[in-house]
Amino acid sequence: MTDLRRSIRRREPVADAVLNDGDWPHAMTPLLRRAHAARGSRNGEAAQPRLGSLLPPDALLGLDAAIALLRDAIDQGRHIVVVGDFDADGATATAVGVRGLRMLGAKRVSHAVPNRMVHGYGLSPALVHELAGLEPELLVTVDHGIACHEGIAAARARGWQVLVTDHHLPGERLPTADAIVNPNQPGDGFPSKALAGVGVMFYLLLALRRAMREDHAFDGAGPDLSVLLDLVAVGTVADMVPLDANNRALVAAGLRRLRAGQGCAGLHALVDIAGRHAATLSAADIGYAIAPRINAAGRLEDMAVGIECLLSDDPTQTAEIAGSLDAINSERRSLQQAMVDAAEAALAGLDAVGQGADAIVHCLHHPDWHPGVVGLVASKMKERLHRPVIAFAPADPGSDMLRGSARSIPGFHIRDALAAVDARHPGLIPRFGGHAMAAGLSLPLASLAAFRDAFHQVAAETLAPEHLQDVLLSDGELAEDEFTRANAEQLRDGGIWGQAYPEPLFDGRFDVTGWRIVGERHLKLELRRGSRRLNAIHFGGWDGHEPPPRVHLAYRLMPDDWRGGDAIQLIVVHRQPVIA
Repeated sequence: MTDLRRSIRRREPVADAVLNDGDWPHAMTPLLRRAHAARGSRNGEAAQPRLGSLLPPDALLGLDAAIALLRDAIDQGRHIVVVGDFDADGATATAVGVRGLRMLGAKRVSHAVPNRMVHGYGLSPALVHELAGLEPELLVTVDHGIACHEGIAAARARGWQVLVTDHHLPGERLPTADAIVNPNQPGDGFPSKALAGVGVMFYLLLALRRAMREDHAFDGAGPDLSVLLDLVAVGTVADMVPLDANNRALVAAGLRRLRAGQGCAGLHALVDIAGRHAATLSAADIGYAIAPRINAAGRLEDMAVGIECLLSDDPTQTAEIAGSLDAINSERRSLQQAMVDAAEAALAGLDAVGQGADAIVHCLHHPDWHPGVVGLVASKMKERLHRPVIAFAPADPGSDMLRGSARSIPGFHIRDALAAVDARHPGLIPRFGGHAMAAGLSLPLASLAAFRDAFHQVAAETLAPEHLQDVLLSDGELAEDEFTRANAEQLRDGGIWGQAYPEPLFDGRFDVTGWRIVGERHLKLELRRGSRRLNAIHFGGWDGHEPPPRVHLAYRLMPDDWRGGDAIQLIVVHRQPVIA
């Protein structure tokens, strides 16, 4: 499948001194060393960071005030309500908050989460009104709050205290909460700005436990909070935050628990229903199989179902809930495909008049789209087009208010772009927030055309031609003797791969000796490279045309667990014909 917007570029070769003279584990294959070194790791400790290397929480701004609020609530037996968000990061952060506070002695801990279709995003006034029946005394937001000015004001007007834990970028002013812990707030000195919402909550619990230890609140060292790391790992990977060394240490520790059969019953039920094997679970499995099933609840139903799965310790109950989440996820996939097909049809219509795929940004809207799935549509279209994409759907059926979800490409900070539009056109965007690569916004339908023009203007001033070319960074060509099961397993298990620390990718030229279609969209390939015969699969790679006899592939080397033994397969990411 040739894509003129996509090209392959090989990484700069790593110096032999780095590979041979660094302190690398003896069991690490040269290929895995090369992959880690190409991503900036210069020894085994940097490549595979352990919990002992975690940054201390001390530099988090607002930590003392947050600890004081929680200590007082625990000591006085006050009712703490952890208020989550409707994605996997928010769900895992809620579970970590509830479980962790109970472990630290809180007797009255409840949780709540907004329903996307009823309350909108975050701690809104509508959600505050509904929470009044719980009679909370302290609200702890997780994975949101930094932009919830009205909801926080409404909560405090009722006499409730509010502690915000978040990681999203703040606006020009901070909410009037009693305490805020967010590594991205102005003046915060925490060295890593990449913590997910669940990571921020976990760090707050670590700091709270330390303060309680210093006050001799425990008979011994206190509870072992590392039992929460499986949840931290899932939320961190699911939110696609950069996997710097600190986040990789958190994720690696959580994966070790899951691989050892430890961790919460709900996650293991999700692993089972997704057809994955806990013993070989990877960060990619979390991203592609576990997180979507949690997210599906918040997209189409109510994230309370996903949180219930993560809080239950009953294997029978979690198996039932996981089955429900799997069914919701299947519905989500069908709905998503229909919406993507509609988006592609709309672009085809624009192509016919010269306004389609070559536009530098895309704002897509359909009156029948579901607001819980537009983020996935934006992501799919961004991947296909390599352009920033915002997909809009009615906030409610027939509503004149739209909810948009934006996905971006490297070099274009999508949240800053929305802020630039807001600064130039005050009042055009009632609400927005997010990160560099993903953001959300609300917009009246009547303002869509004006917003599209303003957004395009900001993009035209920001995006350079090189940003619009999707470059696949390859770790080079594999020698014939490197196509081994041992290398495939080490590449799968020997690193925490993801955002800003990408999974190893290789490229090379192969003869196509056979092919067939699997399902409706996938292409199975039989390849020859010298004396080696190899199997490959290109998910979504069927384009209606027979592959050429010789291809240049960008691929990942993976164990073929279905065939077993020494079998391996190539997971094709991109292919293009070799022109003789």
